[in-house]
Amino acid sequence: MTARYLTESDVTSLLDLPTAITLVEEAFRQLALEKADNQPRVRASAPGIMLHTLSAAAEYLSTVGLMSYTTTKSGAKFHVLLYDGQTGALTAMIEANRLGQLRTGAASGVATQYMARRDAADVGLLGTGFQARTQLEAVCHVRRIRRVDVFSRDVGRREEFARAMSQRLDVEVTPVHSPDEAVDEKDIIITATTSRTPTFDGRSLAEGTHINAVGSNSLRRAELDSDAIRRSDIIVCDSIEQCQREAGDFNQALELGVTDWRLMHELSAVVAGHQSGRSSDEQVTLFKSVGLGIEDIAVGAHILERAIDEGIGQELPF
Repeated sequence: MTARYLTESDVTSLLDLPTAITLVEEAFRQLALEKADNQPRVRASAPGIMLHTLSAAAEYLSTVGLMSYTTTKSGAKFHVLLYDGQTGALTAMIEANRLGQLRTGAASGVATQYMARRDAADVGLLGTGFQARTQLEAVCHVRRIRRVDVFSRDVGRREEFARAMSQRLDVEVTPVHSPDEAVDEKDIIITATTSRTPTFDGRSLAEGTHINAVGSNSLRRAELDSDAIRRSDIIVCDSIEQCQREAGDFNQALELGVTDWRLMHELSAVVAGHQSGRSSDEQVTLFKSVGLGIEDIAVGAHILERAIDEGIGQELPF
């Protein structure tokens, strides 16, 4: 089979968020069944540029592959490469900025489905950037959300975000003036920022809150303080191994003895029913996401299948 090149516009036409949630949920289930293998992110750097790679093998899809992206002062560029699980032949090269946004939102949607209270209806969102949109959309897909308070430091951006997402989701999204106002008495809190320091006071968490912390994938950045970790009765990681390398949110709490890696669970175990994401309405639950290659491979394989069926994409000369 000839390899196929798919653009960002192709991805947008071939994948929606509800489908991504289903695909990512199955990927985590297959991880628990040992029918998939995920490898932590690897970074290589040279002056002015860093290359990031996340590789995975999906036996259940007969596909292996990787997400690779570069970061420079001018921004980031993302691609997913897929290979046939039998022959090893390259089957697809996919522009993956939108793909990454969808799979990251989808992972939080899966976590929210298994970990948030069934009656969760009020959301506090910190961040209004690229990832924040699909984070909120995913939560609204798996819970009946009635109100969202959103904060970011840029007044204009949070007002524009609130207008756009209110219209898109048919939910009341209100820009607020402080992080404390955003997280006060919320059922679900989403942190999707680039902050290097904690975004809110963990002592203010209400009973029964679920947190999706997705902004930091570096040991030098932390969206959560040690009090938020201390208050979390159940902590679930997309990958404990990868979080040990990248989740700066846990640094202070680990140093203070507030938590321990042995107390945390993996989302794959929760999806497979080996661990509980919540056992009472009073518990505070936390999902820490750093982003996994298996998510990229799962959604990428679906995109490729649809592209072949619909004759979309450019055939490559190999």
